[in-house]
Amino acid sequence: MKIVLAPMEGVIDHLMRHMLTTMGGIDLCMTEFVRIVDQKLPDRVYYRLCPELLNSDGCKTPSGVPVRIQLLGQDPNWLAENAVVATSLGSPGIDLNFGCPAKLVNKNKGGAILLKEPETLFKILKAVRAAVPSHLPVTAKMRLGYEDKSLAIENAQALSEGGASEIAIHARTKSDGYKPPAYWDWIKQIKQHVDTPLIANGEIWNPDDAANCQAQSQCENIMLGRGALAVPNLAAWIKGLSSKLTWQELLTLILEYSKYEIEGDKGLYYSNRVKQWFVYIKQQYPEAEPFFREIRVIKKAADMYDAINRQRLAC
Repeated sequence: MKIVLAPMEGVIDHLMRHMLTTMGGIDLCMTEFVRIVDQKLPDRVYYRLCPELLNSDGCKTPSGVPVRIQLLGQDPNWLAENAVVATSLGSPGIDLNFGCPAKLVNKNKGGAILLKEPETLFKILKAVRAAVPSHLPVTAKMRLGYEDKSLAIENAQALSEGGASEIAIHARTKSDGYKPPAYWDWIKQIKQHVDTPLIANGEIWNPDDAANCQAQSQCENIMLGRGALAVPNLAAWIKGLSSKLTWQELLTLILEYSKYEIEGDKGLYYSNRVKQWFVYIKQQYPEAEPFFREIRVIKKAADMYDAINRQRLAC
């Protein structure tokens, strides 16, 4: 089984990738999307979103997990030109985003809105595949559709025929958002119509979910998003490499992560980052709900760090 860490805009940056991959079990990461409109972006944009490009042993997290740059846009030629830039800088392949449900992104004809246009998907994949060196993968992430699932199979076929190496499928439409359930059985239907390997994504919170997803989707490989934030060692837990982190172990991990976050460029936003993270954590740890209510009013980084440490010591 291969487990891929999903690209979550505004959540999984290089610091979070670093922390989550140190827990084991993750085989590949995708960056937050790079928005492509009508120009070739300067190298600094890619280095900012993917500082792993600067690693001497390749575009990998410090624990050695490869990181692939994800692009989002609607123009095949500009996407192809930027894919050349990203791979020339060291990205071990390109991922293309056709799943983002954000209103602003969709309004500007990016992400999931393109699931209304199978021909556009084909043109984008074909252009990017032709531009990227043949030994590097070009992958795509899609949802089951925009408002409904009527084009799910056709969209996957368009990506496959365009040359996608793999297709990750979030088993919900844009209209479904993140509401349960995920329709894993739809991935099985799609699999019957495409030869390209598929990766199943959506509503995987524990090993039982992973097993059910694999059974219903008939996919061996899976992608983790919110579940990996709720239980940071979820990938290792699914693979049987470790047990679920205890509440105290989780708090210790957050304190270790805090050192990187406070020292980094985003230190000013550290408290908000922790609160954002706890929105997911409290779904899997009952102890997190009362603690989240306590920290919601905290604004200063030092105060947040002290609160987490007190909670850890009280366990």
